[in-house]
Amino acid sequence: MDVSGIAAVVTGGASGLGAATARALAGAGALVTIMDLAEEPAFVTEIGASFFQGDVTSVENMAAAVTEAGTAAPLRVAVACAGIGPAERTLNRQGEPADLDRFRRVIGVNLLGTFNLVAQAAAVMARTDPIEDAERGVIVNTASIAAFEGQIGQAAYAASKGGVVGLTLPVARDLSSMGIRCNTIAPGIIDTPLLGTVSEEVREALGASVPFPKRLGTREEYASLVLEIVRNSYLNGATIRLDGALRMAPK
Repeated sequence: MDVSGIAAVVTGGASGLGAATARALAGAGALVTIMDLAEEPAFVTEIGASFFQGDVTSVENMAAAVTEAGTAAPLRVAVACAGIGPAERTLNRQGEPADLDRFRRVIGVNLLGTFNLVAQAAAVMARTDPIEDAERGVIVNTASIAAFEGQIGQAAYAASKGGVVGLTLPVARDLSSMGIRCNTIAPGIIDTPLLGTVSEEVREALGASVPFPKRLGTREEYASLVLEIVRNSYLNGATIRLDGALRMAPK
């Protein structure tokens, strides 16, 4: 699929992986709409994007965001980058159980929020005219290698990302008759604002744990993979690890 001139929506696009993806899509000629719960970042105007402030768990917010995204051009691309990842053990040191509301919140944002984008964006894409290969659009979701090797304290996060991996193939099959693809990226340790809170010593240790290349992944590498998934129409129903061959230890 040619990115130039199409509309794209990116959730969680105000920072981190989402911001890098929005920049990459805009740089390739797409008309980008960023949806985020945060305030509008300054770079939105810089890249010529639109901004919609909203909650990915709200059906009404999501429906409005994807509808708005498809007003300037046919909506062909949707990328789910919104996510949270608080750590909590199943039992704490006092033997008390984890907070179920906190677990529910992680599932709500990471899994339900992702599927909310999938369903609402697909509904808009399905009404567009098909292009080459009878394709109408492509959805790219964000999981994590924690979906496969969740660490201590990551029960909620790993469960939510495992759910994203699990829905990828069924969604691709569901939407195949409409010419809409669905793929997922499972990143490893990526240099995002979240890692900005840890010391340089910890950052170096994390990078050294990666088999090759021995460093943290970059947001731009994630965004580059999004572009390749969009452009390569034979990629469908796949979860792609982006992790330098890293397999996470228990902690």
